[in-house]
Amino acid sequence: MATVFIPSLMQNLSEGADRVTVEGNTVRKIIDNLEEIHTGFKSRLLDNRGRIKPNISVAVDGEVSEIGILERVSPHSEVHFLPAIAGGEF
Repeated sequence: MATVFIPSLMQNLSEGADRVTVEGNTVRKIIDNLEEIHTGFKSRLLDNRGRIKPNISVAVDGEVSEIGILERVSPHSEVHFLPAIAGGEF
């Protein structure tokens, strides 16, 4: 099963856990199965069309995904949902 790292802002949905193991061979399936274990993740991660929200990035095995929910996941993958960081001027 893949290891999903939970951002601190969402750990209230995972009973405080910072990571959970979840079955699934795509990010979409990981999110579906995560929702079955801990209700509330789907609405925090996906928009009303079922795509990753624009303020969230997903990284699989250290690579930020360009294809979102379609990204393949292996049983030994690490999946990170990263909230956007904004602000400041250069």
